[in-house]
Amino acid sequence: MALHRGAMHPLICISISCFLPLALMRNVDSPLDCVPRRYVPYHSDNGHLFREEAVSNYTVMLLREDVNLLLLGAREVVYALDLDDISKKRASVKWEVTQQQKDDCKIKVRDPETQCKNFIKILHRIEDDMMYVCGTNAFDPECDYMSYKNGELTLAQAGEDGKGKCPFNPFQRHASLMVDDNLYSATSINFLGSELVLMRSSPPIRTEIKTSWLNEPNFVSLVQMPESDQGNDDKVYLFFSETAVEYDCYKKPVVVSRVARVCKNDLGGTRTLQRKWTSFLKARLECPVPGSQLPNIIQNTYLWCDPQKHWKECVFYAIFIPQSDTSEVSAVCAYSVSDVNRVFAEGQFKTLVRVETSYIWVAYSGDVPDPRPGSCQTESMDLPDQTLLFIKDRPLMDDVIQPIGEKTLLERRGAAFTSIVVNQVQATDGRIYHVMFIGTADGTLLKAVNYDGEMFIIEQVQLFQSPEVIKVLQFSNVTGQLYAGSDYGVVQVPLATCKRSLSCMDCILARDPYCGWDSEAGSCVALSSTQRRLIQSVREGDASLCPTTDSVHVVNKSFLAGGSVKLPCPSMSNLATTDWEQDGHRVAPSLRHQLLKDGLLILNATDSDAGLYRCLSAERSKADKYTATVAQYQLSVKGEPRIPQAQRKGPSVVGLQVAIGLLTVSLVALLAWNFYNGHLPLPWNCSRKMGGKSYESNTQEDPGPL
Repeated sequence: MALHRGAMHPLICISISCFLPLALMRNVDSPLDCVPRRYVPYHSDNGHLFREEAVSNYTVMLLREDVNLLLLGAREVVYALDLDDISKKRASVKWEVTQQQKDDCKIKVRDPETQCKNFIKILHRIEDDMMYVCGTNAFDPECDYMSYKNGELTLAQAGEDGKGKCPFNPFQRHASLMVDDNLYSATSINFLGSELVLMRSSPPIRTEIKTSWLNEPNFVSLVQMPESDQGNDDKVYLFFSETAVEYDCYKKPVVVSRVARVCKNDLGGTRTLQRKWTSFLKARLECPVPGSQLPNIIQNTYLWCDPQKHWKECVFYAIFIPQSDTSEVSAVCAYSVSDVNRVFAEGQFKTLVRVETSYIWVAYSGDVPDPRPGSCQTESMDLPDQTLLFIKDRPLMDDVIQPIGEKTLLERRGAAFTSIVVNQVQATDGRIYHVMFIGTADGTLLKAVNYDGEMFIIEQVQLFQSPEVIKVLQFSNVTGQLYAGSDYGVVQVPLATCKRSLSCMDCILARDPYCGWDSEAGSCVALSSTQRRLIQSVREGDASLCPTTDSVHVVNKSFLAGGSVKLPCPSMSNLATTDWEQDGHRVAPSLRHQLLKDGLLILNATDSDAGLYRCLSAERSKADKYTATVAQYQLSVKGEPRIPQAQRKGPSVVGLQVAIGLLTVSLVALLAWNFYNGHLPLPWNCSRKMGGKSYESNTQEDPGPL
């Protein structure tokens, strides 16, 4: 048997190296350059900004909709901001490290100026309207209790040990979750950051320090999933990436994306796995992006559940980025919770076997003990050693979790995706749509919807004046606002941005489920803001539903002959094409007529350029192609024609010189002809003729003496 497996070892490596990339390249027809319909550049009117000088890392948020507050954790301070307008600070409390803590920290770290501070990393609500807050505390994590009363934030100064709850290093990824006033955390338990665990605070329980459990992980998020009415089958899911132990035949370490699961009622084992998880299982997540030679790496997740449906209908949304420098494609994949649960409940396990002089991970084909490892129905203290030993050595599933439809929802080349939240909205057609808000590494926010398999990006908004990585996103259904945090500051923007559409066609072609055209008001408005019937067509973009509108107002413009004139026509959509007409005839681009992105530029204008100009915008949706007049201008000449100054060089100078030469030759010839025929006296004979006549006259008058 060992010889047989030894012969198979290179075949396993070949299958991994060949078929893994092929599996990741299946979706070869997916567009990589999904263009947002509208780009919205940075402007202070885009949303409210909060930041304070000398403060950074605004990356921990807690919504307190009960008191209309956004609790915001930053470096050495916690803020309470007005949820309706975060630029209004209600309260704040500082949590700074002492000089002694700074001195102790300098011995441990490489960069004391940036690391020896107290970075707030955990902020959760607990019972009695209190809040639990933890900070890195100059590489000595500490936790405390915080309250908000009478308009003030107050720390209890409890001084709880934060090891295993909060990271030591402020720049090491971690995750945390509060469930029934019990903290679940995924972080390091030593200041070197080398021992990383998934831990629950009470009763204390954590993962084994084994590479088969966690191998150099980067933690992403923790999510609770209530899967039973009694709570005995509730689970907590951990999303992370790690160095894969199963792909050890690659020359370089391969990083893969994972989801792990533990039971909420897990208390650890009696003898085996004491104070360790007895239910910890993990599986690989696949998000197939065309052209990717290595698995893509998970960055952020969001759990969406319809409260009216069963928990199995819930969906995990996740964003991925490439681990190779040769690709710039980020992606969004969605996973059914029932599919994830099925892999853990019914899938095969992997096991480590010896092959010649090494070990490899293969699918386990033996008997699985009963109760099944990872099951939450049996009390962990009652589990037999056979089940506990099995899960201790084999926490990895052989089955790979595929996304819904086995393909991505969205792929896009450019700035890496960093964060995602998903909001549901009911459109006028009665259907529920999931709107994805995606933060990027250059400070832009994408707003996208999947319509029957077609991914449509409604807009891309620049939230910060200079590129800033968006590290956290949250939204409030109460205020209808979205909150984006970065190291620089926090921005608040509305979920519905209907006012950016100025016409009915623009409003309909935006295909924004939040918005519709109000014919009575003549404006694009949010569905939630009115009871009137609105025009909307999100799946098709049928702009023929729009009422007939009056023609666009004609603007009079005049120009000086020989000068230049620009006719503005800003495009409202990146999906539209623009054409110009002059007196009903198409204006073809030329050296004198330049079709710009935001208008028409006419150079060296002449009388022939006068007339009625129309800017036509054409945009195709799933329903049809629609054309509308965006702007109209009546162009006319003003004043006398201006004589252009002669150029110093060029064809016009040569022509002028030739004309002057011909004119000179003609004039000389004409003068010579007149001189020859005596029509004009020669210039040198003028004085002689005049003198002779005088002389003859004098002699005739004076004949002399007789």
